[in-house]
Amino acid sequence: MEETTKLPISAFIVCMNEASNIRRCLESISWCSEIVVIDSGSTDNTLDICREYGATIVHRNWTGYVEQKAFGLEKCSHEWALNIDADEEVSEELRREIVQAITNDDLSFSGYELSRVVFYLGKWWRKGGWYPEYRLRLCRRSKTTWAGADPHERAVVDGPTKLLKGELHHYTYTGIADHILRLNQHSSSAARTMKKKGNKSSVAMMILNPIGRFAKFYFVKKGYREGFTGLMVAIFESFYVLLKYLKLWEIEQLDKTQVNRNND
Repeated sequence: MEETTKLPISAFIVCMNEASNIRRCLESISWCSEIVVIDSGSTDNTLDICREYGATIVHRNWTGYVEQKAFGLEKCSHEWALNIDADEEVSEELRREIVQAITNDDLSFSGYELSRVVFYLGKWWRKGGWYPEYRLRLCRRSKTTWAGADPHERAVVDGPTKLLKGELHHYTYTGIADHILRLNQHSSSAARTMKKKGNKSSVAMMILNPIGRFAKFYFVKKGYREGFTGLMVAIFESFYVLLKYLKLWEIEQLDKTQVNRNND
């Protein structure tokens, strides 16, 4: 296969206001014959950049991570679909592996898990904490559904999968302020999801679950191997869990207040 040949893959991106990231992402998937962008209302020049790469742009109001990605998958026209976030980048090694996998088109596999490596605070995390992390992102459209609970979506395929060794680079939070902002957003989404599922808050959960999250990230997943930043992120992980239970409690209190008002 010639290096310039477009591979019959539909790459799809769910995004909004990602002008600072999207060009790097699009450049890394320019070898895909179709790029679909599901945009939920960008006001910067994200879409102008997408048009430069010949992307098909579809507007859809934000309804949650799971529904947006399920919609994106539906808009793909090729059998093989590659989901990539705007702050991610397909490495050259991973591109070569994908080319080989799709060219061979081994019918025994319905999807491929990619090794995602995080870049945070000036360094790649390849020792512990966020590493290793595998995401099912390359899959047969006819064999795939999108599942999970916001904000933690995931692809589910009918059939066996295989792990590719090439890295999917994830340029995560731009810094501590961005990290905290995103924790705030994601914890709100998680609290709403827990409410819909009928979960209840409790003091025990607010105390024990954050401790458990810290221990898992720092000790079990060896976040300590990343030095001080590993400790910092473990604290943030714990704080995220505390936040989502506090926000669930807040929702419950607001619901009680509304019920009391209706009964007055």
